[in-house]
Amino acid sequence: MRFRPCIDLHDGRVKQIVGSSLKDASSDLQVNFSSTLPASHYAALYRQDNLNGGHIIMLGPGNETATIEALATWPQGMQVGGGITDANARQWLDHGASHLIVTSHVFHDGQINWERLRSLTQLAGKHRLVLDLSCRYRDSGYYVVTDRWQKFTKLQISPAVLEELSAYCDEFLVHAVDVEGKCMGIDTRLLALLATSVPVPTTYAGGISSMADLEQIRTVGQGRIDATVGSALDIFGGSSLRYRDVVAFHAQS
Repeated sequence: MRFRPCIDLHDGRVKQIVGSSLKDASSDLQVNFSSTLPASHYAALYRQDNLNGGHIIMLGPGNETATIEALATWPQGMQVGGGITDANARQWLDHGASHLIVTSHVFHDGQINWERLRSLTQLAGKHRLVLDLSCRYRDSGYYVVTDRWQKFTKLQISPAVLEELSAYCDEFLVHAVDVEGKCMGIDTRLLALLATSVPVPTTYAGGISSMADLEQIRTVGQGRIDATVGSALDIFGGSSLRYRDVVAFHAQS
């Protein structure tokens, strides 16, 4: 199990946001933390601690410059997501992204657009593509959500679906959106589903607020599920997890 660091960008600044509040109306946005430091500062920190495979997520427009600066600080050290399409994929690879993270672009009317997915896989290469399968619970299962996590698709997370999608990507990134940014504990039901189903490396995010949560992810995930932490970390204004403790946990895993 690895710790995968993150840089979430909104309006060009590093922020930690409650995922379910990401709506078109800015007045609804719940911001846990807004940094005075640039994205490149965090990229340099992660590079110093050799934390490969973290991600930069652009939450809406106005984040391109900060992302480019962060990638220049650590070329090939971080993944990039947020508005990735086959039209700009090559640009972000050229800027130094190790992988491209994609979700909304490969869905249309709530269904997977297989043509777009195949196009991106061919363009970036399977080994450089991450599918963001961030999801919310509804009715009897977890469904992928797109467009800043506000729109439900018809794709339900299942072992068969994960196996099929793994043919097109190198990794999965899965935010448990209902607990994302709330520091209220992990979604153990989703974690258990992923632990028994994922055929490729997978990073879980959402609700992590303690070292005990990380230990649980390592145990339940059987070492197959990596984790990313946001709002709970002291470097993002949190009080329940010290960044240095998480880095030490990563080194021991």
